[in-house]
Amino acid sequence: MKLTRREFVTTTAIFGAGAALARPASAQDASVSFLLVGDWGRHGYHHQRAVAHQMGLTAQQIGSDHIVSVGDNFYENGVESVSDPQWQTSFENVYTAPSLQTPWKIILGNHDYRGNVQAQLDYAKQTPRWQIPARYYTETMALPGGATAAFYYLDTSPFIKKYYGTRVAVAGQNSQEQLDWLDAKLAASTADWNIVIGHHPIYTAQDDADGYDHDQPDLIARLNPILQKHNVPLYVCGHDHILQAVKMDNISYVCTGAGSETYQPEPAVRDGFASGSHGFMAARLSGKQLDWSFVDSYGTALYSQSIVRA
Repeated sequence: MKLTRREFVTTTAIFGAGAALARPASAQDASVSFLLVGDWGRHGYHHQRAVAHQMGLTAQQIGSDHIVSVGDNFYENGVESVSDPQWQTSFENVYTAPSLQTPWKIILGNHDYRGNVQAQLDYAKQTPRWQIPARYYTETMALPGGATAAFYYLDTSPFIKKYYGTRVAVAGQNSQEQLDWLDAKLAASTADWNIVIGHHPIYTAQDDADGYDHDQPDLIARLNPILQKHNVPLYVCGHDHILQAVKMDNISYVCTGAGSETYQPEPAVRDGFASGSHGFMAARLSGKQLDWSFVDSYGTALYSQSIVRA
């Protein structure tokens, strides 16, 4: 993809605010770019449409290959069926830019579990853009130059104890079976990159002193040891309606839950980053390096990071 000078400057800013992605076109050709967004489906309201507009611009600028949705796709109560009007009002009629007509890799959030989860799986059978083959799944991507990246798309709501017996209908899901699946897949992986995507945060840049559990003890106890065991470098989530990032024990925990309604967080802790801006995450992945940025609805790069493959 050949960029205009203005597009090149913007793209460099998106990835370059501390991430050192001001690379020549030949280096860009040896990578794959994509967007990640969460907590978005509100009929275009609460800045959802503004975020979608900027997603379209950024996706065009970086040559985005696909989009990842990290869950809570429809508020407040998921969808009822494949013909639910929200498919149009919160998805098809909002993410209309040509650059966003690429595959959307979907996972489920707790608000999706308030509705008909099966309808979200069934919608994938009639719309190629909406891709969710199962409640949790993995996909391996070939990168230019011969490297590979494996993505593990999790269903984290069944791990959260407080949901059982509530409107979040996670009963009947075998969470231990999912953990065993992830452990086995990571152990057998020969990919150069192993990246895990879930809806709920594990560790955050927020202080729990406000009475809200930003860190998720259930995932710290059960999921995080598997990520540490297999040296997973990146865990991306949503759920918290902000953009935040923190690095602990060589794992970057990144939350991109600002696709529509957000809140203003307290100052970040643990040397992390947190912002209540509406926005999303843009990433560029090569065999050697992953560069990503938080981009707000005005196209400003708020925070960036580079992860070099060990």
